[in-house]
This record gives sequence, C-alpha cells and structure tokens, in this order.
Amino acid sequence: MTRRGWIWFALPATLVFLAFWLLPMIRLAWLGQTGRDGGSAYLTVLSEPLYWRSLFNTVLLSAAATLATLILAVPVARFLAHHREFRGRGTLIALLTFPLAFPGVVVGFLIILLAGRQGILADLTERLFNDPVVFAYGMAGLFLGYLYFSLPRAISVLTAAAEQIDPALPAAARTLGANAWQRFAHIELPALKPALIAAGAMSFATSMGAFGTAFTLATQINVLPLTIYNEFTNYANIPVAAALSILLGLITWLILAVAHHLADAQQGAGA
Repeated sequence: MTRRGWIWFALPATLVFLAFWLLPMIRLAWLGQTGRDGGSAYLTVLSEPLYWRSLFNTVLLSAAATLATLILAVPVARFLAHHREFRGRGTLIALLTFPLAFPGVVVGFLIILLAGRQGILADLTERLFNDPVVFAYGMAGLFLGYLYFSLPRAISVLTAAAEQIDPALPAAARTLGANAWQRFAHIELPALKPALIAAGAMSFATSMGAFGTAFTLATQINVLPLTIYNEFTNYANIPVAAALSILLGLITWLILAVAHHLADAQQGAGA
C-alpha cells in the first residue's frame, strides 16, 4: 500500500480517536482546573479525606478481588487444559463463562439475592440462629461482586495460555522425579506468567471502574466510581467529578502500562 493509501486508511480511526477519546479527555482535564471555590479541583481532591478514603477503598477492593480471581482461576484453567476430552467440558466452560453476559447491575442483584436483607443467607441464618447474616451492602458484598465479574474473564485467558504449554515438558519432569508442585512451580507457572499478568491487569482495571455493581450494592461503603457519580449527578460538582475521573483513569492506565511492560519482559525472557 502506498503512503497516501495508508493515510486514507488511518484517517477514519484517527478521527474517531480524536472525537471520542482525545478531545473529551482534554475537556475533562480542563474542567478540573477550577473548582467551585475558585481553586483547583485537583487540589480539592488531593486534600479532602473523603476522596482519599474512596480511592483507598477502590484500590483495596480491586487488588483483593484481583488476587482472589487469579488464585481461583489458575486451578480451574489447569484442569480445563489438562482434561480436554471429558464429557461435559463444553457445558462446564459455558457455565463458568456465563456471567460474562451479565451487566454489573445484575451481578449486584445476584449478590443481594444471596447475602442481602431478604437473601438466601439471611433467611437461612435467621432460621438457624435467630440472627440473620447480611453482608451484601459493604466491602464483602462488593468483593464478591467484583470476583464474580472478573473470574470468567481470567479463566478464559488462563485456560487459553495453559493449553499452549507443551505437555511433553511436565511429562519429562515427572520422569526425572519432579512431584506435582515442582512441575507446576518450575514449568507451568513461568509459562503462565504473561497470561497471569494480563488477566490480573484486566481484572484490576475492570474492578476499578465497575459502576453498576457498586451502584447496586455500595450503601455502606464509598468507592470512586460512585463518588464520581454523586459529585456529578447529585451535587452538580462537575470540576471535582472531572478531577476524580482523571485520577481514576491515571491510576488504571498506570497499572495497565506496568502490566504490559512486565508481560513483555516475561515473554522476552522466555524467548
């Protein structure tokens, strides 16, 4: 393709990028320059404990959900990769990835049905102990919601990566006397590291920006997407909402950039 041809080929994508990402981001960053009191909304965000607590809760929840997602996804992915012919494998994969079809609001509703005030767990513990257990509306409920949302994605990524591992390598290690843990730690885990990094970054970024689940569940805890929504919709504090949006985007972008660098380094080391 000629140079002019490449220009015409790239022009639509460039226009879409400018119209729907770059220009809105510039406008968003500019809105945070001046707050209601005449000062910078960025300084308000950085100096107000309410926003710091919201950020801390968001990062803590996202990190915890990401760690739990990877811990649970790895054995499932290994099982699916090692057992490719058993009857019902397709059905099992469909069930494991079925939550991908649910928006965040539906995920939150499912958590309420499980652990809400009228949920299954509350009803059961009320009957057994006369003391209903309810945790859907705080940190634990959001954690389960984020985990439910992230786990199918991580399983899909890690299963695809585990299926690429040459089965002759663990077999050779077993012949040489390596036990199951040694085969996993020295052969499978290094091969899975790029996929683990990618799945972890995807899970963290998804949790950081999850609004529907937080909107449904977070009545006892404040997280950043909900804080942005309240500042914009309920308080009409657009400069602070813009500054918080930029902060959320920068943190998520930084995590994704670091993950991309680490994944490239792992692939380069394995080459």
